Amino acid sequence: MKLSMIVASIHPRASSSISQPNPTFSSFESNTSSQFNKLLPSWNQLKPHTTKHNFPKLGPKWKQYQGINHWEGLLDPLDDSLRSEILRYGHFVEATYKSLDFDPSSLTYATSLYSKKSLLSKCGLEKYGYRLTKYLRVTCGIRVPTWITKTFKQTCTRSSWIGYVAICENKKEITRLGRRDIVIAFRGTVTCLEWLENLRVSLTQLPGLVMGEDDVGPMVQKGFLSLYTSKTTAGASLQEMVRQEIRRVIQRYTNEPLSLTLTGHSLGAALAILSAYDITATFKNAPMVTVISFGGPRVGNEGFKKQLEQKGIRVLRIVNSDDVVTKVPGLMVNLDDGSEDVGVGIWSKWLYKYIEDMELVYVDIGQELRLSSREFPCLNKRDVAMCHDLRTYLHLVKNFVSSSCACKHKKIHSIHS
Repeated sequence: MKLSMIVASIHPRASSSISQPNPTFSSFESNTSSQFNKLLPSWNQLKPHTTKHNFPKLGPKWKQYQGINHWEGLLDPLDDSLRSEILRYGHFVEATYKSLDFDPSSLTYATSLYSKKSLLSKCGLEKYGYRLTKYLRVTCGIRVPTWITKTFKQTCTRSSWIGYVAICENKKEITRLGRRDIVIAFRGTVTCLEWLENLRVSLTQLPGLVMGEDDVGPMVQKGFLSLYTSKTTAGASLQEMVRQEIRRVIQRYTNEPLSLTLTGHSLGAALAILSAYDITATFKNAPMVTVISFGGPRVGNEGFKKQLEQKGIRVLRIVNSDDVVTKVPGLMVNLDDGSEDVGVGIWSKWLYKYIEDMELVYVDIGQELRLSSREFPCLNKRDVAMCHDLRTYLHLVKNFVSSSCACKHKKIHSIHS
């Protein structure tokens, strides 16, 4: 029997423009921000990640690269066309960080610095052939005392910008892709309340599903579901915004090949999976749905995993072995350990039932592309933030060959190579 236990999750920021805290903040808040910033890599000293790329023509094979066959034969060794597609979607996620206002002292904190018309061009993605159609916001369900919100008004903001929806409209790009693609991109954790939601690690039932008395059923992390479904009196929930835009898109492009690709980093990867499930559960005529997950935490239990599989959702889970976030939250118990000891088997089943009753039994979801920052001297595997950073993931994908030959260039010494 194998048992692993980690119940918290860590979501360092992935931005090259992290602002200094406002000196007028309380000493407690300033010290907290200072200690956290010490963990972050000095990305300002590195060259920005390039988005220039000659993408291969997918044409009629596009469903293979969207995971129709679970990426069989494409991951080890990593197919170059799939590599290009992973990096391309990674750039869409990277844009959510590049365009976010990280400054807690700013009046526009946790909102996009750019308009819908200019965001993709400002982030170097103007040649990708997509048009941004909707901004997405996330709302925290945690209620904090009034005196705290008054003291830390900006940092305790309940609703913040989390990502966007973009539609491929360039005819040449549609031909290259073999279909019209819709991208939904999500960033990771930024605000204080989002961090608190991450720590609500117990599993909770998915709403709207009727299960038997003894059937645990599909369950997901309580904090992630709260972020997806919570709303304010003045604004819609992330769930409502996603449904509204996808309904419009499906109606408009119903007579042509269509794909829906949800991608995110860290918390954003978890929200991408929840959104994918919700879309397929809401729209019976939904197009092929694929999730590209970068450094995502665990989201749900075995029942939730089965629901995703039954709905035909394809999930490519990109993992850095040295990234602690991909190992949390919750507990995992392996009952199929090959042991012939009857006593051990009974103990395993009892322990599993006990942990299940605690609502902490999680499983990994999707097909895994496992990478390792240990193969690169320029990456400090002891630096928690660097191992989790989106730029590290894009660097690893760019240079990964296979499990037997982890990287293209053994002499790489720079993250921007």
